[in-house]
Amino acid sequence: MVKLSKKFRAASEAADLGKEYTIAEAVDALAKLPKAKFDETIEVSLKLGVDPRKGDEMVRGTVMLPHGSGKSVRVLAFTADAEAAKAAGATEAGLDDMIAKVQGGWFDFDVAVATPDAMKEVRKIARVLGPKGLMPNPKAGTVSDDISKAIQEVMAGRVEYKVDKNASLGVGVGKRSFGIEEVVGNLTAIMEAIGKARPASFKGRYIKSAYISATQTPSIKLATSEYAKY
Repeated sequence: MVKLSKKFRAASEAADLGKEYTIAEAVDALAKLPKAKFDETIEVSLKLGVDPRKGDEMVRGTVMLPHGSGKSVRVLAFTADAEAAKAAGATEAGLDDMIAKVQGGWFDFDVAVATPDAMKEVRKIARVLGPKGLMPNPKAGTVSDDISKAIQEVMAGRVEYKVDKNASLGVGVGKRSFGIEEVVGNLTAIMEAIGKARPASFKGRYIKSAYISATQTPSIKLATSEYAKY
């Protein structure tokens, strides 16, 4: 017989974990679950029907969270104009010096952005940045002629989503300290963005399932009606 933890039992008493919820109901139910001693991250996890091995079925993009991510983002900017990048909010900026620093094992940043002309040099460390998910990419909005705008958008709450090899996808929605309306707004924006990213060539059921959870809570299932239109 499986023994349930005290926290899981408390969560089961606070919300029906076997039920399917609308977005608003799911966020409200999540808010009632026991909280950790730190500000947990809320995430939405989706299972897609696409085959990521097919190039035309890769699902990837970015979405601006209307209420921000709640995270303090450290941005590294690969650019010849380090002064402008730092003025826009980059934690570190430069080109050859930053490339050498990364090659030396420095990774104290969350997102890397770059100007198109800097990418020729940045590609030299693609094997280092790529496996860590830190390689600047035009599709993620992290390669831009307007480096200041790219930095500001990342810091304001622009997040990237990308389906993995198992056709699963997870995106941070915000923090548990957010108000219910803020979480609903962010989650709605994410679901709409992923829905619009449906590959034109794909036939069949696009979003198979969707759940939201916080760092230390069980998952709450979203009703099929919330994403069936996609």
